[in-house]
Amino acid sequence: MRIGFFTECYKPIVNGIVSSIDALREGLRAHGVDVTTIAPHFPDFVDDARDVVRIPSLPLPTRTAYRLCVPYLNAGDRRRVRGIDVVHAHSPFVTGWMAAAYARRHRIPLVFTYHTRLDAYAHYAPFDRVATERAMVTLTRRYANAADAVIVPTRAMEMRLRELGVRAAIAVVPSAIDVAAFAAGVRRSDVRARLGADDARPLALVVARLGAEKNVELALDALVRLPEARLAVVGEGPQRAELEARAAALGLSARVRFTGALPRASLADVYASADAFVFPSTTDTQGLVLAEALAAGLPIVAAESAASRDVLAGAGRIVAADPAAVAAALSAAFDAGRDQSAVHLAYSRFTVGMQAGRILELYRGVLAARAA
Repeated sequence: MRIGFFTECYKPIVNGIVSSIDALREGLRAHGVDVTTIAPHFPDFVDDARDVVRIPSLPLPTRTAYRLCVPYLNAGDRRRVRGIDVVHAHSPFVTGWMAAAYARRHRIPLVFTYHTRLDAYAHYAPFDRVATERAMVTLTRRYANAADAVIVPTRAMEMRLRELGVRAAIAVVPSAIDVAAFAAGVRRSDVRARLGADDARPLALVVARLGAEKNVELALDALVRLPEARLAVVGEGPQRAELEARAAALGLSARVRFTGALPRASLADVYASADAFVFPSTTDTQGLVLAEALAAGLPIVAAESAASRDVLAGAGRIVAADPAAVAAALSAAFDAGRDQSAVHLAYSRFTVGMQAGRILELYRGVLAARAA
């Protein structure tokens, strides 16, 4: 079987979507499935894999690393994407409509993974926010209804799509991580030092893209109420300078360390070296970092959302998105220590093999339906 991944978001961008796409690709390959990825070209970036087809792109008129795709494949690239059995779109934008057009032209199934609540990112568009949110909802509904099947990572997102008017078949398949790698992380004093903490003081960890939709300021406001605690914020994004300024205004500069983006290979030890994990976002469709924190056995404090409840399935502490509530839950999490049951939960739900097997079964189902 040969699958075509079409995505607006891919390397060199580093985020949960890219990690999820790569994990699924590797999982499918382990089942003998050939995957070709069609993604935007980024200047000065060279792929380390031969199965990635890059299409032309232009810079967007906003402060972002993302690119505006040009829907064009040259003759050589068209030959490289011949013979695809199932088209799997990871975006409803330009590459998504390229995927839909390819599927229609070749009369093959179109599968769509709903990675992102697009309306939650409306603040990045240089247009009226309310109008942009409505447009993103309409785009999501129309694109999902054009697919043979839609994949969502949580039951909460299935319910959301139904509320938006999506009638297509929906499969709930959590995005996967390398559970064993995160479970094998080692607590290290040198890592804690790089994160801004010694061995005597509790260390909370946030791993997130630093954008307004991730609500990282909630973690800063909670830290004010925990004078002995330290906070490490791992990630990069357009809100970093604003968050650093907020930390300074709150008198937290000595207790908060902004590390920027870290190599993915180093993250297991980063999780293992923290004492609690904070997930302040209420807009994620899953939150891949929640699965990573579970696999690390790290006590988790998450802001209330239906998606976080689905992912944690009773693990961790889910509280109102309020600084006092988060601070109280963090204090209890620091005292709780490593949670081995969380590791078992991660193994039961988020392995790459489990995700790939379920999606391969879905591919076979849509192919059989087309054949019938």
